[in-house]
Amino acid sequence: MLGPVGRCCGKKKDFTLSQEKGAHVGPQDENSERGNWSSKTDYLLSMVGYAVGLGNVWRFPYLTYQNGGGAFLIPYTTMLALAGLPLFFLECSLGQFASLGPVSVWRILPILQGVGITMVIITTLVTVYYNVIIAYALYYLFASFQSVLPWSDCFAWADENCSRTPVVSDCNTTLPGGTIIHTNYSFVTSNNLTCLNGTLVYKQVQLPSEQYWNKVALRRSSGLDETGEVVWYLALCLLLSWLIVGAALFKGIKSSGKVVYFTALFPYVVLVILLVRGATLEGALNGIEYYIGTQSNFTKLMEAEVWKDAATQIFFSLSVAWGGLVALSSYNKFHNNCYSDAIVVCLVNCLTSVFAGFAIFSVLGHMAFLADRPVSEVVDSGFDLAFVAYPAALSKLPVAPLWSFLFFFMLLLLGLDSQFASIETITTTIQDVFPRVMKKMRVPVTLGLCMLLFFLGLICVTQAGIYWVNLVDHFCAGWGILFAAVLEIIGISWIYGGNRFIQDIEMMIGKKNWWFWLWWRACWFFITPVLLCECSQNVTQHSFLETFD
Repeated sequence: MLGPVGRCCGKKKDFTLSQEKGAHVGPQDENSERGNWSSKTDYLLSMVGYAVGLGNVWRFPYLTYQNGGGAFLIPYTTMLALAGLPLFFLECSLGQFASLGPVSVWRILPILQGVGITMVIITTLVTVYYNVIIAYALYYLFASFQSVLPWSDCFAWADENCSRTPVVSDCNTTLPGGTIIHTNYSFVTSNNLTCLNGTLVYKQVQLPSEQYWNKVALRRSSGLDETGEVVWYLALCLLLSWLIVGAALFKGIKSSGKVVYFTALFPYVVLVILLVRGATLEGALNGIEYYIGTQSNFTKLMEAEVWKDAATQIFFSLSVAWGGLVALSSYNKFHNNCYSDAIVVCLVNCLTSVFAGFAIFSVLGHMAFLADRPVSEVVDSGFDLAFVAYPAALSKLPVAPLWSFLFFFMLLLLGLDSQFASIETITTTIQDVFPRVMKKMRVPVTLGLCMLLFFLGLICVTQAGIYWVNLVDHFCAGWGILFAAVLEIIGISWIYGGNRFIQDIEMMIGKKNWWFWLWWRACWFFITPVLLCECSQNVTQHSFLETFD
């Protein structure tokens, strides 16, 4: 430990977390000015909703398939223990002890207050376009209220490259005289000839769901330089999504803490329904085998890239270093057991990822079976999974609109939970700086913030909107968040003092044996910072939306 923070910062006063808060053991530790969660369940569900998001559904299953199937769970759980959980526990403890948001909490170490500012700025940028993703889910949700799903076939909006099934372009055939030639498939069929086995060449076609996504939903332009007009129905969906967020947060944690009882729990109901339905379909077993591997490829564990993928996924999936964990935990009662909370939320998040993979791959296996194609050719992640591959698979099921509605409703709820916490991070920061203003004007400030972010997001619902989403996504997160995380853990462990921080935690959860803290000391002081630096080499290969909850 480098000594009291006062000395590090050129001050004479030994400045600690407990002195900043004025905290001491007893019932008077309850925060009468900022308020607390109405119940422990409100907090836990809010944390689960924040951690469990889109990445659990559209990124983790793909990573598992790509990195050795079931064998990927070994580096995944290892990185959870070495990187994800230590950071998660640190942030929950920091926010709960100080009862301050991600910016004001750094009064303990003013030289690093920029870390909290960085977190809030990046979170603000992410909320602008993350709600656009929710708007996409809303649009598809409304489009599902049709007896025939509009992306189930090549309708009037499709071009000649659209096809539900593979199309043969040419092949080798035998002429009546015995001569073998390579010719156009139309010549083969018009002359009642047959293609020789293994010589089929397939035309490059697009699924109806792919063309619907680009031509109808997005009305995608040719590039970023062609902005086009605002897609009015996406703009309305974006407005609706912001109104939902504003309505859920108008009373802060007192209102959002009740909304999450539905938004955090119902996605699990949908996942169970989709898994049960998917498991009964032909080809589902093939999809699941591709997901976990009947014989997991343990040789993949020798590749450094697999471990980096696991570390990156854990880091972004748990939402550490975004400021949200500090903000949500700051409303806890002082003696809440933040240690058990961290364990529970992290385990729920990771188990949800694994479970979601079975639901996703069972349906993709059925799609591959119907198309008579390998499962690997229908597997994808991110937008292509959520708005192309999976909708195409659902459109082939009986009562397709029902399954489509459930899937996009689940995406909507997963996105909203994460958005609630992100906006709460911003409002908590405002509250710490202007407590009197927020006490009197929380509703207009919250709604005004949502409307401001709505107008900023309109560029993302133009015809070039998807390019803006990908552009901002690529540059706004990644390095900045990883850099903030490294400074955060080094600042607390090495400058503020890891042993002093442990004493602060023990004021909340009680004394623990030295061996209890041995693991956390090892992670906070050495292991986790090193792994974060290794993650930084991998983050340029994976954008935020590919990995985030």
